[in-house]
Amino acid sequence: MTAHRPLIAIPARFSATASALRYAAEVNARALIEAVWRAGGEPATIHPYAPSGTADPAEVAARLNRFDGVLLPGGGDLAPNRYGHDEAHRSVYDVDDQQDGFDLEVARRALAAGLPLLAICRGLQVVNVALGGTLHQDMGGPDREHRHLVHPVSVRPGSTAAEALGAERVEASCYHHQRVDRLGAGVEVTARAADGTPETLEVPGAAGWFAAVQWHPEDTAHRDPANQGLFDALVRAARHG
Repeated sequence: MTAHRPLIAIPARFSATASALRYAAEVNARALIEAVWRAGGEPATIHPYAPSGTADPAEVAARLNRFDGVLLPGGGDLAPNRYGHDEAHRSVYDVDDQQDGFDLEVARRALAAGLPLLAICRGLQVVNVALGGTLHQDMGGPDREHRHLVHPVSVRPGSTAAEALGAERVEASCYHHQRVDRLGAGVEVTARAADGTPETLEVPGAAGWFAAVQWHPEDTAHRDPANQGLFDALVRAARHG
C-alpha cells in the first residue's frame, strides 16, 4: 500500500496568458510541484479567492483545515499600499489585488493555526507584511537586484532553515528586485546576503513549523539535497504535525 502523502496547499498564481491555453490561467511552477512530490507530499493548488481584495478569515481558515501544510510560492509584487506606501515604484509588476488579499490571509491563518508553512520569495515578503512588516519596493536598479543570480548564503547555525537545509551554507538561486525593510512582529532574520538582503526569516515561538527563504529552492532542488531539504522538512512537519 502506498504511504499517505500529506496534502500541501499551494495558492495558485494568476497568469494573464499561458502557453497552449485559450484563457488566462491559474498556475504553479512545475519545479515547485515536483519538489513537493519528491519530498513525499501531495501538492494541491488552491484558488486565491478574495473578492475586492479581501479574504474572509473564517473561510480561509476552514479551507486550510483540509490540508496538512501550506507552501506560499513566488510570484509578482505585493501592492505597496498593503504595507503603507501611497505610491508604487515604476519597477513594481504583476500586482493582483485578489492574489494579495488571499495570500496575506493564508499566511495569517496558517501561522495562527500552527499549520506547517514554507514561504518562498514573494511568499517570504507576504508573511512579513502579514505580520506588520514592510518592503523596499526596489533594491536600487538592475545593478543591485537579485535576478538570474546564484550566490552563497550562510545560515545561522541551529535555525529552522539550517536544520531543514542540513547545512549552514547554501547556493541560493534568486529572482527578485524587492526585499524586506522593517520586520513584522516576532519575525527574525537568520541569514543575509553579502549586500544585507534578508535571505531567511523565522518566527521564534511560532505555533507550528515555519521557514521562509527569499530565494527559489525549487530551481535547484532536483540536484541539490540542501535546497530539496526545505521541501522535505515541510512535508515531514505536515506528516507529523
